[in-house]
Amino acid sequence: MSLLSQPVKVVRILGALGIVGGITLFYYRAISVNNVTVALSFLLAVLAIATSWGLIEALVASVAGMLCFNFFFLPPIGALTIADPQNWVALFAFVVTAIIASHLSAKARMQALESTHRQHEIERLYTLSRNLLLLEVNGRMAQGITNLIAQVFELPGLAFYDRASDRVHRAGPQDIPVEGGKLRDTALQGTVYHDATTNTTAIPISLGGQPMGSLGFQDPQVSETALHAIANLTAITLERAHAQDVATRAEAARQSEELKSTMLDALAHEFKTPLTPIKAAVTSMLSDSDMNPTRQELLRIVDEETDRLNSMLTEAIQMSRIEAGQLQLHRSPQALRKIVQTQLERLGESLEGRKVTLEVPESLPRVSVDPEFIGIVIWQLLSNALRYTPPGSPVTLRASAGEKEVIVSIEDCGPGISEQEQRKVFDKFFRGKDQRERIPGTGMGLTIAREIVRAHHGRIWVESEPGKGARFSFSVPRSPRESLL
Repeated sequence: MSLLSQPVKVVRILGALGIVGGITLFYYRAISVNNVTVALSFLLAVLAIATSWGLIEALVASVAGMLCFNFFFLPPIGALTIADPQNWVALFAFVVTAIIASHLSAKARMQALESTHRQHEIERLYTLSRNLLLLEVNGRMAQGITNLIAQVFELPGLAFYDRASDRVHRAGPQDIPVEGGKLRDTALQGTVYHDATTNTTAIPISLGGQPMGSLGFQDPQVSETALHAIANLTAITLERAHAQDVATRAEAARQSEELKSTMLDALAHEFKTPLTPIKAAVTSMLSDSDMNPTRQELLRIVDEETDRLNSMLTEAIQMSRIEAGQLQLHRSPQALRKIVQTQLERLGESLEGRKVTLEVPESLPRVSVDPEFIGIVIWQLLSNALRYTPPGSPVTLRASAGEKEVIVSIEDCGPGISEQEQRKVFDKFFRGKDQRERIPGTGMGLTIAREIVRAHHGRIWVESEPGKGARFSFSVPRSPRESLL
């Protein structure tokens, strides 16, 4: 740029010349003056100009002071020639001293200005960070971020591209000439964009390598470091808003799931209430040996369906409690064989004379479990095995001790499970496509078993081949005292 395009700079240069002229006139009219005093006065003036205005003004004052000192105060007076060689040395020393001193003074002034500028930027960044933390998380948060940045840094114009909403938000009195496509490309490519014709710059916003948006400025009076700091603060604010939104959604989902589970639990209990007298009445009627065989068969069907409905409601209650996070374990050292025998007695008539082979050693170490819930796991797996095993085929229950856990396996002779279905067999409501119409069930039993085993910090899995039956296994931790033996 030319000097004429900088009126302030021209005024300062003219002021520097005026100061040199004033010093010259003052000493020239003095009756008696020492040349050293004149030179020091010029030097002090140059230092003052360098400190106040800058290097260019000080250099102009140095040259003007050298010329005036030569012309008016060094013999021969009135000429730009010097008679005494010592005066050449003095003049040279003056010029060098004036230039070096003005350079150092101007450099110190620039450093002071930069330091002040950085301090102001830090203060603005602090103000921005504080305001961003107080910014309310809502649908207009992106526009709020844009307004805050433009306001705190007094920007004439700002554009913010939010990748989450794929929208460009603008703030400031001026609409900067940057297209939304350029801002989008800057965000996705992660590179700085600069247009020299409009002096527009766009910087990407990312966090953890994930693009989140971009900011567009026009001739910002802000350092590059501050621009990147603004981008980082924006990224952190967006991530905080995202995390808060996720947490809010999760809490809403949790409350909704808890409400649903509570309602399901209450509804299931309401259904179970009339089932108790129905079961008692049917059982009493079936004990009548003089009843008509046809009527007795019908009552037996009612009895079986009552048991089935009761089992379904029990599973619904158990699942609702699990999903509501109400699965509270009361663990203690337990003999696994006793839990197994209790569940076999519970199955009772549903065994239909089928043989269940037990391979549970008496010497098996105790396990640290909640006997009620582990009983549910064993009952679910045994019921599942009996349901899918043809009549007359055996079911085997084995248990073996490991170093820190006891593994229980229940093996049947059913149709087996394909490899594809094995990956889904523990999912809620999943049932094999070949069995779902033929064999009754809700598809919740294995899910309940899985969640109970997980609550005990154990594992549950299935091994099977189509046509060769299936073996469901789960592990539970040994009692701590038993593990040390």
